[in-house]
Amino acid sequence: MTRKNYVLGSLFLSISAIGALSGCSSEEAASATGDQVITVGTQNDYPPFAFADDSNELTGYDVEMVKVIDERLDGYTFEFVAVPWDSMFLALESNKIQAIADQVAKTPERQEKYLFTNESYFAAETVIAVKTGREDIQTVEDLEGKSVGALAGDSYTLLLEEYNETADTPIDLKYSESGNPSEMLQDVQNGRVDAYVNDPIMIDAVLEKNDLGVEIVGQPLVNDDMGIVLKNGEEGEELKALIDPILKELKEDGTLAELSIKWTGGEYIPE
Repeated sequence: MTRKNYVLGSLFLSISAIGALSGCSSEEAASATGDQVITVGTQNDYPPFAFADDSNELTGYDVEMVKVIDERLDGYTFEFVAVPWDSMFLALESNKIQAIADQVAKTPERQEKYLFTNESYFAAETVIAVKTGREDIQTVEDLEGKSVGALAGDSYTLLLEEYNETADTPIDLKYSESGNPSEMLQDVQNGRVDAYVNDPIMIDAVLEKNDLGVEIVGQPLVNDDMGIVLKNGEEGEELKALIDPILKELKEDGTLAELSIKWTGGEYIPE
């Protein structure tokens, strides 16, 4: 099997320029092997799933998972680029990227519009985070009339927006321009918002790194399975048919469980 060389790039808000950050380009490597390049978008600030390390290279559970798929899939080379969340699906639709590996929940609305792998690679929860010591918020009902940090288009915000459709008193969603989870959790600590709703593993990672006075409260609001999102069309269908058996294999041989333990401390692999 051909040894793959990975390059990490940045896809900016204009989604017009992809710049290499280190090493030789994967396009050069692919040219030498005849591989087809698949550009995979992910965030650079969503630990421990996808983030830039001290060397400014993308790493984390989602990134390593895709790299393992790449190693087992002949004929393709995967190139990773950092994409802001609010540009992620636009980049996919415009073919700036051909896949997303970024803890994207397989919601019915997204599955109608985008192509997901049948095999899910992570089972995630949705929880509420508040300032340490606060006792008046435990459930989603407790968020009514309160301000909650939000990121347009993510599954956590969609959950709250859907709740607001029938709520007696809507949740006051404060949409972030940066989309940076650490900034939104800092807003919780500083009282700029009352709460933040997201994945508990990511929240714990950010709290530990930044030593924030924020804690998770109550029970999980919902559980979601995460899948790789592919460019809709013939190319995406072909790639999906190749990736699904590999994801199934990674579940059965324990590779995903090992990666999950490495990055999250537990096995969060859907059946």
